[in-house]
Amino acid sequence: MKNKILTIVCMLFASIMFAQQQNATFTITPAQFNPSDQITVTVSNINLSTWGVSDLYLWAWFYDFNDQNQQDSPTNGSWTSSDNSQKFTDNGNGTYSFTFVPQTLFGTSNIGKIGMLAKAQDGTGDNKTQDHLVEVGVFQFNLNSPTDNVSILNSGSNLTIDATTTVNANFELFANGTSIDTQTNTQSYTHNYTLTQDTNFELIATEVSTSAVLSETFQAIITPTPTQAAVPTGMEDGINFDPNNSTTATLVLYAPNKSFVHLIGNFNDWVIDSNFLMNYDSTQEKYWITINNLDQTGDDILFQYLIDGEINVADPYSTLVLSPYDDAYISTSTFNNIPAYPSDKTSEAISWIRRNAPSYTWQNTSFTPPAKEDLVIYEILIRDFDDIQNFDAVKARLNYLESLGVNAIELMPVSEFDGNLSWGYNPAFHMALDKYYGTPEMLKEFVDECHSRGIAVILDVVYNHATGQSPLYRMYNDCNGCTGGSPSTTSPYFNVSATHSYSVFNDFNHQSQATQDYVNKTVEYWIEEFKIDGYRWDLTKGFTQNCSGSDSCTNSYQADRVQVLKDYADTQWAVDADFYIIFEHLGGGTARNEEIEWANYRLSEGKGIMFWNKHTETYNEATMGYHNGSDFSDISYQNIGLTSPRNVGYMESHDEERLMYKNLAYGNSNGSYDVTNLATALERMETAGAFFFTVPGPKMIWQFGELGYDTSIFTCEDGTIPTDDSCKLSEKPDGWDFLTETNRTNLYNAYADMIELKKNNEIFATGNITMDVDNSNGLKSIHLENTNATGSEIEYVTIIGNFGVTTQSIDPEFQETGTWYNLMNGNSYQVSNVNTTISLVPGEYYIYANEEYTLSTKSTEASTIVLYPNPSNGSIYLTEEVDTLQIYDLTGKQIISENKILTNQAINVSVLPTGIYLVQLEQNGNRIQKKLVIN
Repeated sequence: MKNKILTIVCMLFASIMFAQQQNATFTITPAQFNPSDQITVTVSNINLSTWGVSDLYLWAWFYDFNDQNQQDSPTNGSWTSSDNSQKFTDNGNGTYSFTFVPQTLFGTSNIGKIGMLAKAQDGTGDNKTQDHLVEVGVFQFNLNSPTDNVSILNSGSNLTIDATTTVNANFELFANGTSIDTQTNTQSYTHNYTLTQDTNFELIATEVSTSAVLSETFQAIITPTPTQAAVPTGMEDGINFDPNNSTTATLVLYAPNKSFVHLIGNFNDWVIDSNFLMNYDSTQEKYWITINNLDQTGDDILFQYLIDGEINVADPYSTLVLSPYDDAYISTSTFNNIPAYPSDKTSEAISWIRRNAPSYTWQNTSFTPPAKEDLVIYEILIRDFDDIQNFDAVKARLNYLESLGVNAIELMPVSEFDGNLSWGYNPAFHMALDKYYGTPEMLKEFVDECHSRGIAVILDVVYNHATGQSPLYRMYNDCNGCTGGSPSTTSPYFNVSATHSYSVFNDFNHQSQATQDYVNKTVEYWIEEFKIDGYRWDLTKGFTQNCSGSDSCTNSYQADRVQVLKDYADTQWAVDADFYIIFEHLGGGTARNEEIEWANYRLSEGKGIMFWNKHTETYNEATMGYHNGSDFSDISYQNIGLTSPRNVGYMESHDEERLMYKNLAYGNSNGSYDVTNLATALERMETAGAFFFTVPGPKMIWQFGELGYDTSIFTCEDGTIPTDDSCKLSEKPDGWDFLTETNRTNLYNAYADMIELKKNNEIFATGNITMDVDNSNGLKSIHLENTNATGSEIEYVTIIGNFGVTTQSIDPEFQETGTWYNLMNGNSYQVSNVNTTISLVPGEYYIYANEEYTLSTKSTEASTIVLYPNPSNGSIYLTEEVDTLQIYDLTGKQIISENKILTNQAINVSVLPTGIYLVQLEQNGNRIQKKLVIN
């Protein structure tokens, strides 16, 4: 079974019902058939209510006459949405039937074998039956016993071998290549074999009348007894390469309550081999093996652990894995030379070691991360940030982000998750890079380039849970290694049921030493290997063992999660003393006390744990022109009980409705003033920025918020918005086309100016804050004071704004008389009476300071410049004169650089290979970016 596109995604705070694979009964009528015959597949012994569905679908594939070259039915649809043309008919008696002609369904008569399973329309989470294979042709051969590919028996036990054919055949049984039994001219074969050694069997059936041959292979091994031996000194869990010999590695697997483990891989043809039986260290409950001569395997080492002869898993500490479901859909321009998945040898994820992976030399080895209070974080979902959807595409946009002024980029999860088109909150391997976003070298190049620009890189990490694909889960569950079911009571990693009220997938037990060891090792890896500067920890409320099913308990102070998260922080700081640690805790009630305790943790050392400080609704009420619920005063660290700014304030993140969407859909109005007008709504977002960036403390922007991104978070890929949240996780369009709209680039420029003010003036970092933002008329003000100001430093700032929909006057309450300066345009303002009112039209604001500051930020302007022809393969032209032109490939490498390009002047691009390029233009100090396609 191939090409199942798993796009399993995790929606936080949603109820998840785990599915379960079912062993159904398949009946084919007629039992013997040729490719041109009509057949009916009937499925029985199945309960659709287990999956929460009422319809059943056929997922079918076939092999050619040589039982090779597996191909799917063209009308299967996708794994998450089967095509209705392959829906079973409900017979009304608990059975389901589907009738078809094989050569019509598959579009060929070259069919030797058919594979099938039955599934829900969305097969996610094991909403499927087992695979069922049937030979095509009048002569068919079925091995009835043994039912498993590998049988494990004690020495001296009997193995019953039973097979049938649809016509008379001659049978011959081979054991380890030696013929041991023949039975002729019969449709039924039975033989009892006494097992005294590991044995590979092949049973061959030859049709009497035509001499056609069919066969089955299987294996039986004597229950192994692992060698008792201590794990070699210095060997950690996972993959340990010998630093003195690149062809040698020691693999270590923590596997308590397991009897034996074999190593299988491309070095032993994926079969059980006693030479690859792992040693056992009983004191540590770990299995281990040292493998040599890795160079004989080639550049790619692929392997799994086969536990107790039944459960095959990749190494939990893999840094790359192969997926039988996802890899076929990864572009070679994103990750080239991914090995073919050995679908005829094994199943599920495989550990992949690239022996001769490209080395990387870091260019920036002395990066100093920005101070926590100065952080302006830009959150990115790579999937939706650029159509190319990889690290190089983000790297190619760094000029844009650098001009905006952000000094940290937060990437939504990039560790191996189920499927490709995901938000990433469905992790399976916490130490493996998800190949859909690029190679390890691409991530390193991205981090390196960010560091060269003074930009830190923060990763979103997900340690509350893991999906059913996780080897830690599959090793210990109630369905013997499946990807559904529930964790077993013997699991050293997971709770049988979640111990908090926000559960998704499989809930980690963070009081378990095994879980803590796993988390600590994997968090260290990304810091050491990729020079990551910080983590944003998802759903930290789930790190307690005390609150099964209780919201009030989950949202109250829990000492166990406070301590374990401090311990994890210590691990990170031990690797990098300046590391950013940010929790998504969203504290309320006594849970806010946890945030305060974390913020103060090791604060005297300049550390302190940061946390997300959400203000989506309060700012959005203000931008829409409503006043109840528009009090965003808790954006101030001083107003929530902190002594130092450790709250990462944000108006938008990946998880909330977009402010501009609600402005345009629900904005207030008065006469001709209407917030649902695009230009008006964008102006009000600028006013919100004035009351956001200026408040001391770290801040975060969601991607394209600086351009007023207004596609609803609930929009489906076809552009529709359903009444439920079913499309929340669907792909969304990027915002690069907004650069042609002046109203949107005006917002970008205003944000860039405000960010510059924040980063370059001490008063916007830790100044004393007085906020008057809770009122009934939309008039709001902020007063800042820098008591340490000296010389020409700004000592006082007064910010006033009108979030109402009518013109109003406000008492600015300036802190002193004299000359004040509008920091956004440099104009002076004379204050003789600190309480003289100022009239503000709707959406108007001012940022005044008692000292001058000259803004230097280059602006990004909307442009009417047209680049043509596009696509091109010869020359391109511009409809306006520009000062400079640079063309970059998607690795960020500059390919072409020209000065003073005239209107309609030919620019030769014939030297560029086929692909997508970024064109950066500069005109009168303004930067314009465009995409160029070379065909």
